[in-house]
Amino acid sequence: MTNPDPIKKIAESSFMKEFREFINRGNVMDLAIGVAVGGAFTAIVKSLVDDMIMPITSLLAGGLDFSTLSLDIPNIFGANSVAHIAYGNFLQNVVNFLIIAFTIFIIVRLINRMNRKHDKDVADAKNEAKAEATKKNSKG
Repeated sequence: MTNPDPIKKIAESSFMKEFREFINRGNVMDLAIGVAVGGAFTAIVKSLVDDMIMPITSLLAGGLDFSTLSLDIPNIFGANSVAHIAYGNFLQNVVNFLIIAFTIFIIVRLINRMNRKHDKDVADAKNEAKAEATKKNSKG
Protein backbone atom coordinates (compact mmCIF):
# COMPACT_ATOMS: atom_id res chain seq x y z
CA MET A 1 0.00 0.00 0.00
CA THR A 2 1.48 3.38 -1.01
CA ASN A 3 0.89 6.66 0.75
CA PRO A 4 -0.68 9.36 -1.42
CA ASP A 5 1.52 12.33 -2.27
CA PRO A 6 0.98 14.84 0.61
CA ILE A 7 1.25 17.88 -1.69
CA LYS A 8 -1.32 16.43 -4.06
CA LYS A 9 -3.55 15.62 -1.10
CA ILE A 10 -3.34 19.24 0.13
CA ALA A 11 -3.89 20.66 -3.39
CA GLU A 12 -7.02 18.56 -3.82
CA SER A 13 -8.43 19.25 -0.36
CA SER A 14 -11.75 20.98 0.04
CA PHE A 15 -9.97 23.85 1.81
CA MET A 16 -7.74 24.52 -1.20
CA LYS A 17 -10.70 24.24 -3.60
CA GLU A 18 -12.58 26.77 -1.51
CA PHE A 19 -9.49 29.02 -1.43
CA ARG A 20 -9.17 28.85 -5.26
CA GLU A 21 -12.85 29.80 -5.61
CA PHE A 22 -12.31 32.71 -3.22
CA ILE A 23 -9.27 33.99 -5.15
CA ASN A 24 -11.04 33.69 -8.49
CA ARG A 25 -14.01 35.78 -7.40
CA GLY A 26 -14.10 39.21 -8.97
CA ASN A 27 -14.16 41.13 -5.71
CA VAL A 28 -10.77 39.73 -4.65
CA MET A 29 -9.25 40.83 -7.94
CA ASP A 30 -10.94 44.21 -7.57
CA LEU A 31 -9.41 44.52 -4.11
CA ALA A 32 -5.95 43.72 -5.47
CA ILE A 33 -6.34 46.34 -8.19
CA GLY A 34 -7.61 48.83 -5.61
CA VAL A 35 -4.56 48.26 -3.42
CA ALA A 36 -2.21 48.79 -6.38
CA VAL A 37 -4.00 51.96 -7.47
CA GLY A 38 -4.12 53.13 -3.84
CA GLY A 39 -0.35 52.77 -3.57
CA ALA A 40 0.16 54.90 -6.67
CA PHE A 41 -2.39 57.43 -5.43
CA THR A 42 -0.60 57.66 -2.08
CA ALA A 43 2.64 58.57 -3.87
CA ILE A 44 0.83 61.34 -5.74
CA VAL A 45 -0.77 62.70 -2.57
CA LYS A 46 2.55 62.55 -0.72
CA SER A 47 4.16 64.58 -3.49
CA LEU A 48 1.25 67.05 -3.45
CA VAL A 49 1.61 67.56 0.29
CA ASP A 50 5.43 67.55 0.48
CA ASP A 51 6.12 69.55 -2.68
CA MET A 52 3.18 71.94 -2.90
CA ILE A 53 0.98 72.27 0.19
CA MET A 54 3.60 72.20 2.95
CA PRO A 55 5.90 74.80 1.28
CA ILE A 56 2.94 77.19 0.98
CA THR A 57 1.94 76.43 4.57
CA SER A 58 5.55 77.06 5.57
CA LEU A 59 5.48 80.48 3.90
CA LEU A 60 2.26 81.35 5.69
CA ALA A 61 3.85 80.23 8.98
CA GLY A 62 6.78 82.59 8.53
CA GLY A 63 9.17 80.25 6.74
CA LEU A 64 8.82 77.41 9.21
CA ASP A 65 9.80 74.03 7.70
CA PHE A 66 7.41 71.50 9.16
CA SER A 67 9.54 68.52 8.21
CA THR A 68 12.30 69.69 10.53
CA LEU A 69 10.07 70.18 13.57
CA SER A 70 11.22 67.84 16.28
CA LEU A 71 11.71 67.51 19.97
CA ASP A 72 14.71 65.89 21.68
CA ILE A 73 14.04 64.36 25.07
CA PRO A 74 17.18 63.60 27.08
CA ASN A 75 17.71 60.17 28.58
CA ILE A 76 16.74 60.38 32.26
CA PHE A 77 18.82 57.33 33.08
CA GLY A 78 22.12 59.10 32.56
CA ALA A 79 23.15 57.67 29.20
CA ASN A 80 24.41 60.10 26.61
CA SER A 81 21.45 59.70 24.22
CA VAL A 82 18.18 61.40 23.40
CA ALA A 83 14.77 60.36 22.08
CA HIS A 84 14.20 62.25 18.84
CA ILE A 85 10.48 62.91 18.28
CA ALA A 86 9.88 64.16 14.72
CA TYR A 87 6.43 65.64 15.14
CA GLY A 88 6.84 67.67 11.93
CA ASN A 89 6.75 64.44 9.91
CA PHE A 90 3.68 63.42 11.87
CA LEU A 91 1.97 66.69 10.93
CA GLN A 92 2.75 66.05 7.26
CA ASN A 93 1.28 62.55 7.53
CA VAL A 94 -1.87 63.97 9.11
CA VAL A 95 -2.20 66.38 6.17
CA ASN A 96 -1.63 63.44 3.76
CA PHE A 97 -4.38 61.47 5.49
CA LEU A 98 -6.83 64.37 5.41
CA ILE A 99 -6.25 64.93 1.68
CA ILE A 100 -6.67 61.23 0.90
CA ALA A 101 -9.80 60.99 3.06
CA PHE A 102 -11.28 64.12 1.45
CA THR A 103 -10.53 62.84 -2.06
CA ILE A 104 -12.11 59.47 -1.32
CA PHE A 105 -15.14 61.27 0.17
CA ILE A 106 -15.54 63.32 -3.03
CA ILE A 107 -15.21 60.24 -5.25
CA VAL A 108 -17.73 58.22 -3.20
CA ARG A 109 -20.09 61.19 -3.18
CA LEU A 110 -19.92 61.49 -6.98
CA ILE A 111 -20.44 57.74 -7.44
CA ASN A 112 -23.45 57.80 -5.09
CA ARG A 113 -24.90 60.77 -6.96
CA MET A 114 -24.48 58.97 -10.31
CA ASN A 115 -26.05 55.79 -8.85
CA ARG A 116 -29.03 57.77 -7.52
CA LYS A 117 -29.52 59.41 -10.92
CA HIS A 118 -29.28 56.03 -12.66
CA ASP A 119 -31.72 54.44 -10.19
CA LYS A 120 -34.13 57.35 -10.72
CA ASP A 121 -33.86 57.01 -14.51
CA VAL A 122 -34.53 53.25 -14.28
CA ALA A 123 -37.53 53.84 -11.99
CA ASP A 124 -38.87 56.55 -14.33
CA ALA A 125 -38.52 54.21 -17.32
CA LYS A 126 -40.36 51.42 -15.44
CA ASN A 127 -43.14 53.80 -14.40
CA GLU A 128 -43.44 55.06 -17.96
CA ALA A 129 -43.61 51.50 -19.32
CA LYS A 130 -46.26 50.64 -16.70
CA ALA A 131 -48.28 53.71 -17.63
CA GLU A 132 -48.08 52.78 -21.32
CA ALA A 133 -49.19 49.21 -20.56
CA THR A 134 -52.08 50.43 -18.43
CA LYS A 135 -53.11 52.89 -21.13
CA LYS A 136 -53.00 50.14 -23.78
CA ASN A 137 -55.02 47.72 -21.63
CA SER A 138 -57.71 50.32 -20.88
CA LYS A 139 -58.18 51.07 -24.62
CA GLY A 140 -58.34 47.44 -25.70
